[in-house]
Amino acid sequence: MKDRLMSKQIDTPGPVQINMIGEGTTVEGTLRAKDDIRISGRIVGSLIVQGKAIIAAGGEVEGDVNAGDADVAGRIKGEISVKGRLLLKSTARVEGTIRTSRLIVEEGAVVEGKCEMGQLDKNRAKELGNGMVDKESLPGGKPAVHQQATK
Repeated sequence: MKDRLMSKQIDTPGPVQINMIGEGTTVEGTLRAKDDIRISGRIVGSLIVQGKAIIAAGGEVEGDVNAGDADVAGRIKGEISVKGRLLLKSTARVEGTIRTSRLIVEEGAVVEGKCEMGQLDKNRAKELGNGMVDKESLPGGKPAVHQQATK
């Protein structure tokens, strides 16, 4: 009976580990983490996280960030690529290109650079970039993008 019960047990994953880089700590180079990571110190180089990257208010990354999800309250100078949700808190300061599926920006956050969000096909992105929107393709038949030609 005991053997039968043991063979039916399923391994469940343990709790998610949270890695931390504390205040006053500087890491140079590429930092990779399978689980979540909280940065309160400074990273000079790339940060690659399969889980969530949390950049605390005093944290700073000077390099590229690639993560599953990210919450940013500190500074990032570099390219940010987030597969899921990127939250820029009111104290966040970002210099660089942002690529994410979902973006939440709190009032007070500063972004200097370019932002690519969601998954637009190339034709739709081109239409939006030129200010050309087909009225029939929008709810209510009203254009969402207005651009006035001036000559």
